[in-house]
Amino acid sequence: MAYIWLGLAIVFEVFGTTSMKMSEGFTRLWPSIGMGIFYVLSFSSLSMSLKSLNVGTAYAIWSGLGTVLIVTAGVFLFKEQMTWFKAICLMLIIAGVIGLNLAEAPKGSTESSGGTDAVSSYQR
Repeated sequence: MAYIWLGLAIVFEVFGTTSMKMSEGFTRLWPSIGMGIFYVLSFSSLSMSLKSLNVGTAYAIWSGLGTVLIVTAGVFLFKEQMTWFKAICLMLIIAGVIGLNLAEAPKGSTESSGGTDAVSSYQR
């Protein structure tokens, strides 16, 4: 379920950023309102995903895939230029997100928390 929340957070973030572009510096009402709504939904969904996912990995996925999707949206919706260099950089972002996922230790293990479980200690 955590990855569903994370996927929703990414989609809402992309809609929010697209709305930000369409708001033209908050001079257009409906895109400005949409931006606020989408960002609230994005951060709420991201917060829900963090109940089960490690914060570093979840944020890397959220920001990395969000970046890839918003660059893609920029190319198709706003006719922004895609260069080979941009494409290679996007592939490096994707590789980094995959690498972080592969390197992640299971939540609750001593490797992922540096030998202590500070959050669990705080909650007791």
